[in-house]
Amino acid sequence: MNNKPNLYLVGFMGTGKSTVGRQVAQRMGLEFIDSDHAIEAAQGKSIPEIFAEKGEAAFREMERAFVDSGHAREGCLVSCGGGLSVQPGMMDVLKGKGLVFSLMATAKGIYERTRHNSNRPLLQVEDPLAEIEKLLAKRDPIYREAHCCILTEGRTVSEVVGHVCRSYKLEAGQWGR
Repeated sequence: MNNKPNLYLVGFMGTGKSTVGRQVAQRMGLEFIDSDHAIEAAQGKSIPEIFAEKGEAAFREMERAFVDSGHAREGCLVSCGGGLSVQPGMMDVLKGKGLVFSLMATAKGIYERTRHNSNRPLLQVEDPLAEIEKLLAKRDPIYREAHCCILTEGRTVSEVVGHVCRSYKLEAGQWGR
């Protein structure tokens, strides 16, 4: 495949962006980049530490800076943090830089995948499921603006990877035309 536009995987935390992204990148010959890990490396701190020390607004600025200049213009698969694409105007910015695929799941499915992970600052609340439902209600319409939306719930990682790869091949052929 000659045309390798960047692929941005967006969606709520726990939908499989990193797990699926690594496998898709390997299969499609793309460089895998996790936006959260790139920011952690640049800051020398974990996401929870950044949130605690600098706040969410500062972290969102770091995400914007990453999108602007933190990776190559083509040949990358970027697993985006759950809140990255929902910042005002960011979905349009991502769509201008490459293909955007949204990985989707229900609030209950997300809760089941994330409930034992303490590295999720937005879920360190009394009722994480209610918080997921609230955030998902706000973010879902934006996630649905992606070039392609793929349900991950009830599917194996291999099934989702195959779906993303097939969709990327189809969409990449049309990219830039």
